[in-house]
Amino acid sequence: MIIISLHYIRPLEEVEKHFDGHIAWLNRYYENGTFVASGRKVPRTGGVIIARGTLSDIEQICREDPFVSEGVAEFAATEVNFSRTLPSLEGLKDGD
Repeated sequence: MIIISLHYIRPLEEVEKHFDGHIAWLNRYYENGTFVASGRKVPRTGGVIIARGTLSDIEQICREDPFVSEGVAEFAATEVNFSRTLPSLEGLKDGD
């Protein structure tokens, strides 16, 4: 699994101009099974996404995000091998 952390580097007013494109981007990768979960950071300084795939593939996908490509956010992607989860989240464990 890959944990993606998005961090806004421009004012929220500029970020929101690219919101519709960002949502379309999220939807595309939820539909193909790449994205597992996502949400806003609190306070609203960016967001977090849990994704499936290789680190290099996910980094390329992140570069397609309008927030990133339009220069209003930066991302960091970290590969994680979950070894323990709640039973309802077994699909997050390494090898699943």
